[in-house]
Amino acid sequence: MSYSPAQIAITGFAVHVPGLSAADLPGSPAEPAAGPAEAHTVLGRKGLLAKEPATRLALCATHEALGLPPGKLTEPVPGAARTAVVVASNLGNVATVCDVVHTVRTEGGKSVSPLIAPNASSNIIASTIAMRYAFTGPNLLVSSGATAGIDAIRLGALLIRRGRTHRAVVVGVEPDDEIARSLCPGIRAAAAAVILEPALGSDGLLLGPLSWSRLPLASTMDIPGIEGSTYGAQGVLGVAVAAAMLTGRGDGHTAHLVAAGSPEDGYAAVSVTVSMGTPMGMPMGAGTN
Repeated sequence: MSYSPAQIAITGFAVHVPGLSAADLPGSPAEPAAGPAEAHTVLGRKGLLAKEPATRLALCATHEALGLPPGKLTEPVPGAARTAVVVASNLGNVATVCDVVHTVRTEGGKSVSPLIAPNASSNIIASTIAMRYAFTGPNLLVSSGATAGIDAIRLGALLIRRGRTHRAVVVGVEPDDEIARSLCPGIRAAAAAVILEPALGSDGLLLGPLSWSRLPLASTMDIPGIEGSTYGAQGVLGVAVAAAMLTGRGDGHTAHLVAAGSPEDGYAAVSVTVSMGTPMGMPMGAGTN
């Protein structure tokens, strides 16, 4: 099965894997990416109290993809109205859900901190991004297993194609807390964000067709520098890395196929292309990577 949206451009991207820099992984910050505890160095301290590790990493990736300087926002993000947020994460807030359930069982509902309780919502990462950057378009979470990142890319493109938004911020993120490691051995904390908008022409970075299969789909690129599984974040991470690798390339590479999946969840793939012979400038947000 395949899905071919109207042309969708990638106008911004960022990779944020704690400890890795652009020298290790294309699309990453120039200096090693901050971990959840150091997210204030990217975002400023205000508004991070009680935020989960996955939410902090997702905010960092979004901040960098938007091309914003480190620290607290000093002015509204241009085009925030009707911007959509689609997040891919399978384990983002699972540790909090387990903690809340344990607290309710052992101490009663009144013992759950009002600062922690909102984090038990399945949509907490997407809604936090939307509120921080005043994005008023649709916002939703995709938890479809190993294909979640590609599924989120598809939904972001679909929202644009159907006129529900003029821009979609698509984020993939997974934590590596104790609960996440027990459910997905070898998981690696990672986040990535890509910004999708209607293509104004044939120049630049474009999404190609998306496809799904019960059989493995071979990616045409390896994601360098990553050890361990990034699970639901893999699809978005792959698209962001592909965008970084294609930006400014003059060596004839014009496309990468990004694939993700597992025997249990099936497989999905999407291509990232750049017009042949077109000088590529830096898309929005890439200047910070």
